[in-house]
Amino acid sequence: MQKLEERTERNTPTDASQVRSNCGSVIKHDCGVGQVLQGSKTSSNNSDENQLPKERQNTSVSVYMLNMRGKPLMPTTPRKARILLKQGKAKVVQRTPFTIQLKYPTGETKQPITFGIDAGYSKIGFSATTEKQELISGELILRTDVSKKLTEKQMYRKNRRSKLWHRKPRFNNRKRDKGWLAPSIKHKLDSHIRLIQKIKGILPVTNIVVEVANFDIQKIKNPCIEGKEYQEGEQLGFWNTREYILHRGNHVCQICKGKSKDPILNVHHIDPRKSTGTNRPDNLITLCETCHKAYHKGDIKPNLLKNNNNRNGFKPETFMSTVRWKLINQLKEIENNSNSVFHTYGYITKHNRIKAGLQKTHSNDAFVIAGGNGHERVNPFNCKQTRRNNRCIQLNRNGFKPSIRKKRYKFQPNDLIRFKRKECRVKGVFNYGKWLRLADSTENIFNSNIENVELICYGKGIQFN
Repeated sequence: MQKLEERTERNTPTDASQVRSNCGSVIKHDCGVGQVLQGSKTSSNNSDENQLPKERQNTSVSVYMLNMRGKPLMPTTPRKARILLKQGKAKVVQRTPFTIQLKYPTGETKQPITFGIDAGYSKIGFSATTEKQELISGELILRTDVSKKLTEKQMYRKNRRSKLWHRKPRFNNRKRDKGWLAPSIKHKLDSHIRLIQKIKGILPVTNIVVEVANFDIQKIKNPCIEGKEYQEGEQLGFWNTREYILHRGNHVCQICKGKSKDPILNVHHIDPRKSTGTNRPDNLITLCETCHKAYHKGDIKPNLLKNNNNRNGFKPETFMSTVRWKLINQLKEIENNSNSVFHTYGYITKHNRIKAGLQKTHSNDAFVIAGGNGHERVNPFNCKQTRRNNRCIQLNRNGFKPSIRKKRYKFQPNDLIRFKRKECRVKGVFNYGKWLRLADSTENIFNSNIENVELICYGKGIQFN
């Protein structure tokens, strides 16, 4: 039987996977930061190296810090934040991301921070990096019910306006300003700006890089290689057109429609390059590895490829191009410095991500956009966007909806509150906002009066988990 020896500073940490602690889970929690109590001993197993998986070894935890005026400083370590809170030199501003504010003046030495944004229609990836490490990372899920809410609002408004027949017509003075966007699209554009401003409230960001599209339409029409990135070879220039073909085919084989379950996709020339074939998008099609080999063996007829090729124009991409430049221009106006806002394309991000050996996630894409390559990573946040104001239609006793409830109650659903020293989530509000329906960590549902609870943080808008 192997003999155990007393733990020393060189032995495996207490959170290692191959060693069990002999003192149990003695953890002290102070404002969300865990600490092992002094005097606790663990036994080693004659191993001086942590055997955790590689993706967890290169991670760190940052505590974000503000000065006395509320301006962001460089993040600090959990240990230093715990000491400042214990000595009364700082206070907790928010829990997620965990942020403290100093109560005394200090120096404001800052490092250059690049903030990368993987812009998208349904999800946004974000990451902030310095020269050596990543400071924050995550993925934000945007709302998808805006169009539905607008349609419902239009229905109620039309019904309400039809009863006001005595009002003067106002359709002659309605006009759309230059650069008008649909409300649902404008909401997604504003969500990108809101996320960037929220991160800039806790980090002194110096540069912003935004991925505006998966491919560059101008490079497809005129594939002239320019810039430093294109000096690496012709293959990098081909990623632009290839990414467009895969996007046009929804990343699915156009012959078997994914029935072969082959994860490898190829871009095939319908007319071979040897016989007047070109690299234009209308001559390319997405095929899986199985169908691609079957075609060259003669099992698939050439006419079948032309019938399955989706030769649509650039209308969706042109529409996204309009939105992306509005995002870039708004950021330049907010920053008052056009030299601190940059843009990039998805095919460049994909090339750098594959070269760095990272998996396909929105947070990894944002990490590459921010210039990350071998940096010390942080655990990404899973963020979600919720509706801020719920101006729902009130029901009367007969079940009709006569009016809109304009009064805002003190507590709203998803708010985090403290009830009898326990943290709970608000599931609903009733009795004109005087009573709450709560759920604890074990999903037990119970009711309480608002006088017995204490608000910790609101659960609306952009939530970090």
